[in-house]
Amino acid sequence: MGGYFSGRSGGRPTADESCHLDIAWMIRTKLAMPGRMKRGTLSWSCRGKPCGSMSYTADMADPDHSWLELSYTLGSGDSAEKVKQHVSLCHTTPNYGGKRWWMICPYRHTRAGKLYRPNEGDRFASRQAWQLGYHIQRVSHRDRAFERLFRLQRKLGCNQGWEAGLRRPKGMWDRTFREHFERYLQLEERCDAEMKALIDRL
Repeated sequence: MGGYFSGRSGGRPTADESCHLDIAWMIRTKLAMPGRMKRGTLSWSCRGKPCGSMSYTADMADPDHSWLELSYTLGSGDSAEKVKQHVSLCHTTPNYGGKRWWMICPYRHTRAGKLYRPNEGDRFASRQAWQLGYHIQRVSHRDRAFERLFRLQRKLGCNQGWEAGLRRPKGMWDRTFREHFERYLQLEERCDAEMKALIDRL
């Protein structure tokens, strides 16, 4: 497991800036299916720009011996490294029934819903193994409401900005959008309060 360039500007990388795997999302979108083997390709973007892709095999035919195999290339040219990484899967049974699936961090050997590979990292591992923080933790308390508002707008593909509004993406359920919109109104109210406080101080 490779390290970071500790002298890079901006401090340690964050989970938000890293490529990540989300097993619940893969199952929800049928990229992985309990009871079956699936193969495909995953790709990532960071702030709207492509930042990585890889092929994968998800073998969940046997619930007690399920796994992912990840195949990707690090670097380019003569220094390029072909990586194959094996990730074991397991499941728990919530009180409401069904199965909740987890990945086993290859380095801490603990359950994780998501695994991350920072830009300077060479393998996928849990957030704890990489000691990743979140971008929001680097933002001043006064600006956090704005940062969360802009992140919600990015998530829904909307223009970013205070009072820029929110629109429902094509194909999103009304109920889901209503939940996002309620969150947007809460964040907008907090942004209004922060701006009023700033103006009062000035």
